Amino acid sequence: MYAPGMAPAVRPLLCLLLLVAASFAPRIAHAQIHRCVTGEGQEIYTDRRCVDVGATEQAPPPLQQPRALGATGVRVYRGCSHSLQDLVFEIQSAVDANDVNRLAGVYHWVGMSQGASVGVMDRLDAIVRRPLVDIVPVSGAPPDDGALPAATDQPAPPVVRHAPVGVRLEQTLGDSATPASTVFGLRRYLGCWWISL
Repeated sequence: MYAPGMAPAVRPLLCLLLLVAASFAPRIAHAQIHRCVTGEGQEIYTDRRCVDVGATEQAPPPLQQPRALGATGVRVYRGCSHSLQDLVFEIQSAVDANDVNRLAGVYHWVGMSQGASVGVMDRLDAIVRRPLVDIVPVSGAPPDDGALPAATDQPAPPVVRHAPVGVRLEQTLGDSATPASTVFGLRRYLGCWWISL
C-alpha cells in the first residue's frame, strides 16, 4: 500500500507486516465427510472419523450406471422407466428384494398430500413383503354390448391389441398358498412410466 508522500523505507515494512498478519489468520479447513455405519446398522454422516463416533467406515455407493438402451433408444436410469418393460423390471426387483423404497421410486407421487402418502407407503410396504408369483398387464378393453356376432361368411376381424392401463401383481399371502393380487394403474409423466394405486 503506497500513498503519495510515504517514505520509501515504509513500503517494505508494510509488506512484512501484511505477511505476518496473514500467517496468523485463521486457516480455512475443508472438512472431509465420512459415511459411517453404527453397530445397529444406522447410516450416519460426520466430519469426524467413524471410529471416533463408534462406527465403521462405509464405502460410498457406486455411481448410478445406466442400464441398456430402452425401446426408444434412450439410456434408462433407475427411477425413470422409459418403457413399460423397464417399469416391470423395477417392480419385480423391488418386490424380490423386499425394498419398499425402490418400489416407491417408481410410484407417481405428484399432487399427493403427506397424509395420503403415508397410507400409500404402508400399502407398498405390505406389497413388497409378499412373495411374487407373476406380473400381468391389464389392458383397456373396448366396450362390449353383450351381443353375439352374427354368423357370416366374412373373415373374422383382426384382433386389436389395446395398450395396457395397469399391471396386476399376483402374489401369495406370507408363506401360504392364499392368492393375493394388487392392481397398479399406469401413468405417463415427464417421459417416464409410473405406477399408482
